[in-house]
Amino acid sequence: MDTHVAGPGQTGYVLPPEIVEYRELARRIVREELMPLERQYLASPRQAYGLPPITNLRSVFDQKTVDRLVKLSRDAGLWYLMVPERYGGSNLGMLAQCVILEEFNYCAVQFPFANVANILYECKGEQVERFLKPVIEGEKTTCFAQSEPNAGSDPGGMMQTRATRDGDGWVINGTKMWISNAHESDIIMVQAVTDPEKRQRGGITMFVLDRHTPGVNIDPAGIPTWLGPRATQYVINFDNVRVGPENVLGEVGKGFYLGQRWLTIHDRLLRGPYALGKMQRALDMSVEWAKQRVTFGRPIADRQAIQWRLVDMHVDITALRSMTYEMAARADAGEDVRAEAAIVKLCSGEWGARVLDSAIQVHGAMGETLELPLTYFYRLLRHAQIGGGTTEIQKMLIARKLLGR
Repeated sequence: MDTHVAGPGQTGYVLPPEIVEYRELARRIVREELMPLERQYLASPRQAYGLPPITNLRSVFDQKTVDRLVKLSRDAGLWYLMVPERYGGSNLGMLAQCVILEEFNYCAVQFPFANVANILYECKGEQVERFLKPVIEGEKTTCFAQSEPNAGSDPGGMMQTRATRDGDGWVINGTKMWISNAHESDIIMVQAVTDPEKRQRGGITMFVLDRHTPGVNIDPAGIPTWLGPRATQYVINFDNVRVGPENVLGEVGKGFYLGQRWLTIHDRLLRGPYALGKMQRALDMSVEWAKQRVTFGRPIADRQAIQWRLVDMHVDITALRSMTYEMAARADAGEDVRAEAAIVKLCSGEWGARVLDSAIQVHGAMGETLELPLTYFYRLLRHAQIGGGTTEIQKMLIARKLLGR
């Protein structure tokens, strides 16, 4: 039984042939190229949550291995997976991206491709050459700085980082916290209050700047968490950071909108394939283990307790896949999917952690070994209930739509 194939029995429709072709290509790459590297990756103290794929690969593997994977990505046409056609991309929609990314999230080893925040396509003029194109080509990486020590779930109302006018430029002061990949990034996309009265309704601006701009200070020690052996969450202090009009991303006062657009796609809708790949891997491993693990003279697959866990895992995966694909297709159709993306984010974290918890239980003591990816996947999916907006925040967003607010 191939529980990983999208089809009438799972999603209510058949994926277009061109998407199926990409899916099969991605699946083959995962099995032939990434899976053989997984044990080495899991054992490495250099692997880390939150880093762009190319950065993480360079941290763990030798240059020859990294170069081979990058060449494979480019030759297969997958490097520009998420890049618009006008910048040399493949022009794949959100549905195609979700299907392909689900395959690549089946393995702990990340596949390299252009990791571009969607709001960076707001770059204009010299910003395109300075910031956007180097990120597309993998020469530079970015981080998104919104959260603050006292403004995590309510950034619009509680944000304290300010940008004040100074001639035709700006001076930024404030502190950002829980910023993924900040110390390893070359470019920072930072939100700052430019009109305290308007705040999220036209008073927050997005700036894009070089990490080494004078006055930008990042503690290299980072904030240790249980997500991995390396800290990848950081505090950024902005101390009289002077930037010019060329550092404004988009329009003055429209930064909160850009931030929400980034969160809607990258940290909510794309949590679907991020979780699905890991959940499907956990189910496949559990089914195989249940068939071969014998207790009291019988495979544990014969035990109803195990069968029901496997069924519950399968139901969660099937429902989340159907939901994710539908929301992605609606995004491709031009719909406003903010509330729908929040549903995907909510279920990815809650159901993802539940599926991994069951997989670990089915495996027993073996499920706790660090040689298997199960505990690693569990940490990442449990984190999905917090990072990018907590489960409770997602419920608030969904409720607003239900109540017409």
